[in-house]
Amino acid sequence: MKKICFILLFASCSFAASATELVTLIQNYQADRGALSRLYTHRLSDEYFKRMESFTQGYLQTLQAQAYASLSEDGKIDYLLFRNYLERELSDLDLAKREFLQVQSVLAFGKPLEEFVVSRRRAAQPEAQALAHQWNEVAKVLESQMKALPSTPKYSSWQRADLAAQAIESLHKAVKESYDFYYDFDPAFTWWMPEPWKRIDEGMKGYAKALRAHYSNSVKDDGSGIIGRPIGREALEKQLAYEMIAYSPEELIAEAEKQFAWCEKEMLKASQEMGYGNDWKAALEEVKNTYLPAGAWPEEVVRLGEEAIDLMVKNDWLTVPPLAIETWRTSMISAERQRVSPFFLGGEVIQIAYPTSEMSHEEKMMSMRGNNPHFSRATVQHELIPGHHLQQFMNQRYMTHRRPFGTPFWTEGWALYWEFVLWDRKFPRDAKDKVGMLFWRMHRASRIIFSLNYHLGNMTPQQCIDLLVNRVGHERANAEAEVRRSFEGSYGPLYQIAYMVGALQIHSLRQEMVDSGKMPEKTFHDLILSQNAMPIEILRAKVTGKSLSKDHRASWKFLD
Repeated sequence: MKKICFILLFASCSFAASATELVTLIQNYQADRGALSRLYTHRLSDEYFKRMESFTQGYLQTLQAQAYASLSEDGKIDYLLFRNYLERELSDLDLAKREFLQVQSVLAFGKPLEEFVVSRRRAAQPEAQALAHQWNEVAKVLESQMKALPSTPKYSSWQRADLAAQAIESLHKAVKESYDFYYDFDPAFTWWMPEPWKRIDEGMKGYAKALRAHYSNSVKDDGSGIIGRPIGREALEKQLAYEMIAYSPEELIAEAEKQFAWCEKEMLKASQEMGYGNDWKAALEEVKNTYLPAGAWPEEVVRLGEEAIDLMVKNDWLTVPPLAIETWRTSMISAERQRVSPFFLGGEVIQIAYPTSEMSHEEKMMSMRGNNPHFSRATVQHELIPGHHLQQFMNQRYMTHRRPFGTPFWTEGWALYWEFVLWDRKFPRDAKDKVGMLFWRMHRASRIIFSLNYHLGNMTPQQCIDLLVNRVGHERANAEAEVRRSFEGSYGPLYQIAYMVGALQIHSLRQEMVDSGKMPEKTFHDLILSQNAMPIEILRAKVTGKSLSKDHRASWKFLD
């Protein structure tokens, strides 16, 4: 019993991170937003945009009324994080609304249906015969709109056509939920409504399908089979500003090329050590072929994880609570999921990618070669400790009100930062380990190059795949999965650049504070983990002790 109490105390008391003056306001916002999101489920509608805009504006005005100068330093950080978050929410709402207004005319038939959805929220009993007549007229208008579609100008892009279809589908889902609420519970509704609903149901499904095909002058699939949505320069620059990155896309691409060149230089050294001269891709092939048999691999992953944890504890580079060491575990990634995630996924559960029986022989070989011990030694700690598992463990316990302000530049940047530190600390045991670490570092640099160029309209998904295969040395199936993950998954458009850019930010901050002798290394690491996730430029203010003005915007030139 005493041992358990000690572990709990250690996990709870290792970090001095207290609440601030704005905690209640931020927590109330989270609760209020959740309540509204559960109510207003038809999100491609005037009602949704108006309500969420007024709600967000209201909280922003309340926040701006705070006496900034009288807040504590942590309170000021919360102010800037919350303001940045709310402004980003309003910007995203504005962009989504502007796009919606361009296709809103497809819902011209739907006003009576929207009114039905609203009245159903408070269970108003409909006058079934009158409602049936109304829906019969709605069905006629819907059918008329659909018949007129071929003679209307086509949308300029498949994305806009798809949004028009989504607007129909959003309304359809809301109406169906409301219809199902009354059907079989209200006798008159059940008698009058099935026939008009059948016409509307079939009409909306057919209309959405027709709208998706109603576009021209736009290539949806470049042959790769990957369907993405490039956001363009304006949205890209706004996203960078909200992430507190004071660089243009072109400047970040240039830095990625610089990082890639450094990796190639070091890869040549490793290649020469292995006896391949300047043919580093031949050295890479030898490393890929060190893969383990399928059944033996999960146990080796656990050994690699424990090796990294022991290294952290032995050197006392940061605080590692015993409960964090105790509670991580493993699972396997399905063959289908590996089409998007061909390597590890991490956190409390490290998810392992390796062949399954349903894969083809070629797919099995690519999975094993891409998850060989030397590649994986560089990334298991990225997923566990000191990486994502330790991050999540701390985020659930300290400054928890800041969790909505999370950013991949903090999450992925911290995990990759440790790969930088371990490289500098001579973590590679031999040239093969160096090749493994450099492969991943090149990969992270290439993510910046291909993802920014894609969103700027300079590269197609197939060109991104080719870059990963030809410049980095990926297995083609793994490269396809990486690009599919980047553009078809749930990741934001800046997610893939966040690994290396975030790592460079934290590494620059380390040089400023630790390498200069201003702060002990363990204090530096523990302080970062105690603050929860946030843009690293804001984190820098806490670490350095510098105050930020109320109107602070991105300005840190960490690459300089």
